[in-house]
Amino acid sequence: MVSQNGGQEVSAIIATFVFILLIVVIIILFLVFIKRKNKLLTEKQQAKREFENAIAETQIEIREQTLRNISWELHDNIGQLLTLAKIQLHQLDNTNENVAEVSDTISKSLTELRALSKLINPDALKNIMLPEALSLEIARFNRLNFIEATLTINGDEEIIDDKAEIILFRILQEFFSNTIKHAKASKLDVSLNYENNLLTIIAKDNGKGFDKSEYRLNKGIGLQNMKSRGKLIGAEIELESELEKGTKLTIIHYL
Repeated sequence: MVSQNGGQEVSAIIATFVFILLIVVIIILFLVFIKRKNKLLTEKQQAKREFENAIAETQIEIREQTLRNISWELHDNIGQLLTLAKIQLHQLDNTNENVAEVSDTISKSLTELRALSKLINPDALKNIMLPEALSLEIARFNRLNFIEATLTINGDEEIIDDKAEIILFRILQEFFSNTIKHAKASKLDVSLNYENNLLTIIAKDNGKGFDKSEYRLNKGIGLQNMKSRGKLIGAEIELESELEKGTKLTIIHYL
């Protein structure tokens, strides 16, 4: 009997030990789960903050670029038109022909000012779709004889997330800036292709191009910056270039 009771006590002790061990393991697993969950939440919140910061920085860059564009246009285009109108006024000899010339110059100035009024709105991209924003840019390039530019839209236009539009516009703005300032291109062709919830944007110039094997040049035109921006919205960025044959930017964005 003593031996039997002793065996029961040992079994009870073992059972108690196993139960306590099981409880400890469950608690440890629960704490590990909570820790990982909190880590994931923290990483998610940090990623969200970084995304919002990137969007805010991009909006600021767009505004700064827009203000620079306006400054150039006021000085180089509208300023010249108004100066011409002033000269024409001094040369008036009360002939209908001269009056018509002054009227035409002033009309052109007003047209330029109306075009600028659309760009000067800091929230322009919130009020217009990406195709219209690009159309304004292309029209400006042609109007100021910066470059011969075209915009082609294929397929039915689809709604793009506001933040994605800002990122896409800024990527293209960087490419346009390089094409006009550094590529010595005479033509710029841009196309938006909508198909099966997919937007493919192609921007191509006929400039001097560059050797892709030279990373320094890639970095110089903002390739890495374009790719990092594209990554924020899940867009694929590809830049192709060949010396003396131009550069082609392809953006693939899933809608």
